[in-house]
Amino acid sequence: MIFNRIFGLPDALTSLAPGAEWVLSGDDYESLEWRSTDTEKPSEETLLAEVARLQAEHDALSYQRSRSVEYPDFKDYLDGIVKNDQEQIDAYIAACLAVKAKYPKP
Repeated sequence: MIFNRIFGLPDALTSLAPGAEWVLSGDDYESLEWRSTDTEKPSEETLLAEVARLQAEHDALSYQRSRSVEYPDFKDYLDGIVKNDQEQIDAYIAACLAVKAKYPKP
């Protein structure tokens, strides 16, 4: 499965060194100007590993994002409960199970 890369060095810097002061004038490590004196500048390898970790964590949850847009409206379920309409409740559950089958957990 191919995923779009959505994380970069700024995300890794924020994750690894929250509150640190830095300026990134490009999109590579060489353009990183470290301004924090109380925090050590992460190595390029450390930053790239963090980018990969953040991306992998995001990609691993893609099934949740796909499911969330296709699940039926929970109001249909509640409406079935209020009306004591077992057929409506069962239809809602079946629709949810179909979405889960379409986008299984990895």
